[in-house]
Amino acid sequence: MAIAGPEAVKNTGHQSDAEVAYEQVMDAIVTQQLAPSQKVSENIFTEMFGISRAVARNLIERLIARHFLVSVSPRITVVAPLTLLEIKQSFTLRKILLPEIFALAAPKVDYVVLHALAERVHDMLPPKDDATALQVLKLNKELNEMLCEQSGYPQMLDWARQLELTAMRIYWLYIKVTGSFFYSREQTEMSINVLQSEDPARIKRVMYDLLSQTEERILNTVFSHKQFNTQDLII
Repeated sequence: MAIAGPEAVKNTGHQSDAEVAYEQVMDAIVTQQLAPSQKVSENIFTEMFGISRAVARNLIERLIARHFLVSVSPRITVVAPLTLLEIKQSFTLRKILLPEIFALAAPKVDYVVLHALAERVHDMLPPKDDATALQVLKLNKELNEMLCEQSGYPQMLDWARQLELTAMRIYWLYIKVTGSFFYSREQTEMSINVLQSEDPARIKRVMYDLLSQTEERILNTVFSHKQFNTQDLII
C-alpha cells in the first residue's frame, strides 16, 4: 500500500500535526510499509512523512513507549517484530481484557451507532484494495473502542486502544492472505445481540469464545500460507 506523502501530514483542524503524523506512522506500521524489524530513524521519518526532526524524535520516543518500535541499541531502533509470540500474546491479553470491558460497557452502549458502524464495515467487504482494507480495520478499531469507552475506566480504555492497534497489524496479515474479513456479518450481528442482552456472564463467555475462534482462524490461515510454509526456520 502506498501511504500518502508529506502533503498528507497536515493539521486537519481536529488533530495536532503530531497526532496526524502519529496516525500516518501507525498506518505505515500496520500496512508494513514500515515492515516488522525494519530499522527506523528520525531521518527516515522526516523523509517519509514530511515532518520535522523534533516531531520525528517525539514520535519515536512515543512509539517505543507503546511497544510499536523497539530500541535495540543506543543508535538502532526498529519496528516491533510480528512473530507467533506477539500474535499469541496479543490474543491472550485480548481474551483477558475485552470480555470484561464489554460486559461493563454493554448497558451504556448506543446500539444505533454501534449497528451503523458495523454496517459500514461490512458494506466495504470484501476490500477492493489496500486503502479500503486499512479503512475497514480502522472502522473495526473504532467500533471496539466505542464499546471500551463506555466501561468507565480510562486506564483500561488506554490498554484496550493499544491492543486494538496491535490487532490491526495482525488482522492486516489475514486480510492480505485471504482477501476477506475475519468476522462475518452474522457473527457481528450475533455479538451485538449478546451485548444487548446485558447478561455479564453470557457476554464474557461469548466474547471469549469469539476471540478464541478468531485467533485460531488467523493462525491457521497465516501459517498455512506458502510464504510462511516454505521459508527457512533458522535457529
